[in-house]
Amino acid sequence: MTTATRKCRRSIPGTAIFDGDLARIGYALNRMCFSFNAAECREAFQRDEEAYMTRYRLTDAQKDAVRSRQVLQMIAAGGHPYYLAKLAGIFGLDMQDIGAQQTGVTKEAFQAKLVAAGA
Repeated sequence: MTTATRKCRRSIPGTAIFDGDLARIGYALNRMCFSFNAAECREAFQRDEEAYMTRYRLTDAQKDAVRSRQVLQMIAAGGHPYYLAKLAGIFGLDMQDIGAQQTGVTKEAFQAKLVAAGA
């Protein structure tokens, strides 16, 4: 990476910027999540998460992130939000669960914020 490229990179405190570097880091995780388009792959993951993650060669950090069920940790490990939505669905998480994780509040508190914002 050139010095000019480094100077042009955006930085938002507390936010993982999904750029080319993070895409390369997260390739295995995103590839695994893409596989969940097929019902048989979702079922295989649910039968044995560890074997499935190993099959896709996830790093230890990526495996820890998946085990945590914390979407922000998965994003930091290179997960793209679009693909992670597939994994979140397997875990039974909806967009309000994810919003709560992202804002550091309970799901109920997040829902209350949504209601207040709409009033």
